[in-house]
Amino acid sequence: MDESTLADRRTSQTSDRPRFDTFYPATGQPGHSYEGHTVEEALKIARDAHAAFNAWRRTSFTERAKLMREAAQVLRRRRDEFAEIMTAEMGKLLKDGQAEAEKCAFNCDYFSENAERFLSREPVDLGGPKAFVTFNPIGTVLAVMPWNFPFWQVFRFAAPTLMAGNTAVLKHASNVPGCALAIESVFRDAGFPENVFRTALIPSRSVKALIEDPSIAAVTLTGSVDAGRQVAGTAGAALKKSVLELGSSDAYLVLDDADMAQAAKVCAAARMVNGGQSCIAGKRFIVMEQIREAFEYALISEMQTYRMGDPRDPNTKLGPMESVKARDHIHEQVQRSIANGARLLVGGEVPDGPGAWYPPTVLADVRPGMPAYDEEVFGPVAAIIAAKDESDAIRIANESHFGLGSGVITRNLARGERIAAEELESGMSFVNANVRSDPRMPFGGVKESGYGRECSHFGIHEFVNIKSVLVQG
Repeated sequence: MDESTLADRRTSQTSDRPRFDTFYPATGQPGHSYEGHTVEEALKIARDAHAAFNAWRRTSFTERAKLMREAAQVLRRRRDEFAEIMTAEMGKLLKDGQAEAEKCAFNCDYFSENAERFLSREPVDLGGPKAFVTFNPIGTVLAVMPWNFPFWQVFRFAAPTLMAGNTAVLKHASNVPGCALAIESVFRDAGFPENVFRTALIPSRSVKALIEDPSIAAVTLTGSVDAGRQVAGTAGAALKKSVLELGSSDAYLVLDDADMAQAAKVCAAARMVNGGQSCIAGKRFIVMEQIREAFEYALISEMQTYRMGDPRDPNTKLGPMESVKARDHIHEQVQRSIANGARLLVGGEVPDGPGAWYPPTVLADVRPGMPAYDEEVFGPVAAIIAAKDESDAIRIANESHFGLGSGVITRNLARGERIAAEELESGMSFVNANVRSDPRMPFGGVKESGYGRECSHFGIHEFVNIKSVLVQG
C-alpha cells in the first residue's frame, strides 16, 4: 500500500489550521482547496461522536437497518457526483468510480440485512445455568483510510461498525478531502443522528492525539506498513484494539497445465485493477519455467489492451497514477529492477507531457534484490518470476514478508484448490480469478500485510465486546 495514508504531502499550514489542496492527476492542474480542522476541533469531533454513542448503541437493529438502507439509496442517487469527485481527486476512471459507489451501496444493504443475525446472542450449554455470549458495541472507532478506493475503503468499515452500534470518526488521506466530506454527507442525508459518523480533516501528525484521546475506543487503518507500525504502536500503548490492512506484493502461480490465454487475462486484470494502485492487485506472477516464454507473450498482449486515456472516457482502461510523485517512484523501482538484471518486455517509459501517467509495464527475469521482487510496486507493473516446479513456485510466493492475497491459475481445479487452501501464506487465495473484496467474504492479511478482518461476520465482530453471560437460577 502506498505511503500516502500517513503522509502530509498535500497540506499547507496557516497558523494552526491546515489546508488540503487537491490536484487533477491527469493534468496536474490544481482543484479545490479545503480548510481543515485544528487538533482541538478534531478532538471535539471525536468527543461529540463518543457522546452520540450513548444513544446510538441503544437503537434497535431495525432502526439502524432502515437508516443504512437509506444510505445505500443516497449512494445510488448521487453515484455520478461521487464518481466525479474520485476522478478529480485521485484520477480514478469515472466508470470505476460509479461501480465503487454501487459496491458501497451493496455493502450497506448487506449489513443492514445481516448485522442482527451476525450479532445475535449465542447460547452455551453448561449443563445447568443459563449461559450465552453477547456482542455489544464498544464506542467510537477511528478510521485512518487511504486514497486508492476513497469510498469503498470507508464504507467497508463504516457499515458494519455503525450497524454494530458504534459511532465513527474518519481521518481520510490528505489528497481526497472532497471524498471525505462527501462520505459524511451520505450519512447525514440518510438521516443518521448527528455525530454518529464524522469526518475530521486533519494531517497525519494529528492522528496520534486522536488515538490517545479517551473518546476513541479502537482504530482501523488501511495503509502502508510504516503507517501500520505507527498506528499499531500508538494504539497498543493506549491499550486499544486495532485492525490493520497494509501493503502487499500478491503472488499468482501460473502452473504448467494453465491455459495461456486465460492465465494472461486473469493476471492482467489482477495487475491492472485501479491502474495497479491496489493492495490486492496481483504483482508477482510466478510461472513454471517450461511455459514462461509462452506466458510472457500472452501477458504482453493482454497488458497492451490497457491503453492510457482520459479517465472520464468510458472506453479508457488505464487512467493516471494518483500523483506525479507516485508515478516517479514507480518508474524509479522499474529502473532499479532493470539495472539489477530484470528484462523489460513492454512499457517502462514516462510519457511526455503533464500529468501522472505511466504505461502498462512487464518485467521478466525478476529475482531477489530487485524492487519488483522485494517491494510493493503500486502501479501498472507486472513482474514475471520463473519457478522450477510447483513446490518452487509455492516457496517463492511464501518467502515474501507480505501476505494479503494470492492466486493460482490451473486447469486442475482440485490442484488449485489444494494449493490455495493449504499452501499459500495469505489472507485470501483465489483459483482462476483475480482477488477482490466482497462484503460476504472476510478480507485481510497475514505477516506484514496486517491483522484482523473486514467484511462478513468476521469483520463486524472486530469492534464489539464479546461478552460471556451466566445466569444462575
